[in-house]
Amino acid sequence: MVNSEAGTSWRRAKMRSPSQKYKFGLPWVKVRTYAQSENSSASNLEKNEPDQKILMMRQVLPLVVLLSVLFVALFSSTGSSEETDLPAKDKFHLFLLVGQSNMAGRGKVTPDDQVKNPRVLMLDQQGKWVPAVDPMHFDKPKMVGVGLGRTFGFEVADSSPDITIGLIPCAVGGSPIRSWEPGAWDAPTKSHPYDDAMKRAHKALQSGQLKGILWHQGESDSRPEQAEVYDQKLRDLIARFRKELNAEDVPFIIGQLGKFEDNPWNEAKTQVDRAHQNIAKTDDNVLFVPADGLTHKGDKVHFNAQSYREFGKRYAKAYLEFVEESNVE
Repeated sequence: MVNSEAGTSWRRAKMRSPSQKYKFGLPWVKVRTYAQSENSSASNLEKNEPDQKILMMRQVLPLVVLLSVLFVALFSSTGSSEETDLPAKDKFHLFLLVGQSNMAGRGKVTPDDQVKNPRVLMLDQQGKWVPAVDPMHFDKPKMVGVGLGRTFGFEVADSSPDITIGLIPCAVGGSPIRSWEPGAWDAPTKSHPYDDAMKRAHKALQSGQLKGILWHQGESDSRPEQAEVYDQKLRDLIARFRKELNAEDVPFIIGQLGKFEDNPWNEAKTQVDRAHQNIAKTDDNVLFVPADGLTHKGDKVHFNAQSYREFGKRYAKAYLEFVEESNVE
């Protein structure tokens, strides 16, 4: 009991000098002493009572603060994990975001990038549908930032007021195309890019309909040996996605690698770009989105936030034109 414990310590304190410090539980306090006598015990207790109250308050206060912090943390985490109500399945249009870091996004996040739109959702890391805010991806938590996906979703949602957009972020920074095969392991992120993407895609398909696959990848394959086989590997990947997701007619949208004046392409990167464009020319359901005029964030690899947003608009424009042409046919 607090009283007996404090009382024992108090009696010990009376044997020391008035200036001596003692540790009662958490804080250190100075203890006042009083001369004891058989005739003045009641008086001494009255004098000591205020100090005992102060002592108890100092012991209890840290516990109260700790409990308050835990309560706030619990309340906040519970609120953020609540899943958003979803529309009818045919009104929930899903888009798979796959590739490497320029799909995941590495742009600087601002408050505007975290404004919520109730008709643009994303499947979070826990597999729940929540409003889409940047950063959307979680491949490298210390590096992720603004990407092109959120702007893409906003643009498509604006074009069709009766639908809700569901974005499925699955990109993995630094991943070569060989890691986008069944069973392949990406050591730096300790993940299976293809297998993980398929699990998330199938989870999402329980709630909506797949309408597009957005791809941005190729920097990690811009080396002579990898570039030589990139065309065939990408064709195989597209066929694999279509078969696994029953998406033969779903557009596969490829974004061009960054074209930066202060970092000219080598022959291998030119070869990867040629594969992107050739596949789009030979497959009616593959779209190519140019990156002309976009700029990097200073590292000569990743786009800056403004360029990601512009790239998202270009992806959306390509998709909406494809849908319009398909409806005419």
